[in-house]
Amino acid sequence: MKRTIILIILLLAVFGLAGYGLFMAFRNFTETALEPIRSANEDIRTQVAKVLHPTPTIIPDPVTIINEVRSMARLETIQYTVEKVVTAEIGQEFLSDLFGDRLLFIAHGVVIAGVDLSKLTVEDMELRDGLLTIDLPDVEVFIATLDNDKSYVYDRQTGLLRKSEVDLETQARQIAEDEIYKAALADGILEQANANAELFMERLLNDLGFEVVVFVPYESKGEMIVTTAPEATAAPAQ
Repeated sequence: MKRTIILIILLLAVFGLAGYGLFMAFRNFTETALEPIRSANEDIRTQVAKVLHPTPTIIPDPVTIINEVRSMARLETIQYTVEKVVTAEIGQEFLSDLFGDRLLFIAHGVVIAGVDLSKLTVEDMELRDGLLTIDLPDVEVFIATLDNDKSYVYDRQTGLLRKSEVDLETQARQIAEDEIYKAALADGILEQANANAELFMERLLNDLGFEVVVFVPYESKGEMIVTTAPEATAAPAQ
């Protein structure tokens, strides 16, 4: 009796192992057979994604036209990095959820100012008794532009019954650039640029041997500011 029970258990174990082996073989066969179908479905999904969300292709024209070449002697003496938040909106007065278009633009800009030394003439400099008087050209803003790599649309909300305004982001960028320029002016970028220009020119002229340097003030242009080098040497012969 015991032998019969043991024999039955062994037979059940053999049949179980055989059944498991057949199941795994069938499963592997099924996965192998379905793999081409899965690959085909994946390819179809990829193609559909490319159609719905195409990658833009940018082809620069091989022809380059250089309109003008100019020699420049700009002394850039200060750079501001400015961040500005600009809201641009249309149709917010009535039923904005249906007919409105609104975006929030985060603008990062750069403003660079300095002095154009090409405008410095002989008449703007006078050397008398070892004292050099200079009337520097007025400081200018050379660059006031957006950093496109850091500027972006943070949020945009378009009404259900309205199509997105194509030029809204462009207008927001233009306003942001102008606001960045105004912010730099209000913070005193021109005054600081002039002070830095005087400091640079003073050090340069001291190294050339001019003991005392006089600058016509940026604002008044009537009084003179005298700066003396810490370790001055004799001025060169005229």
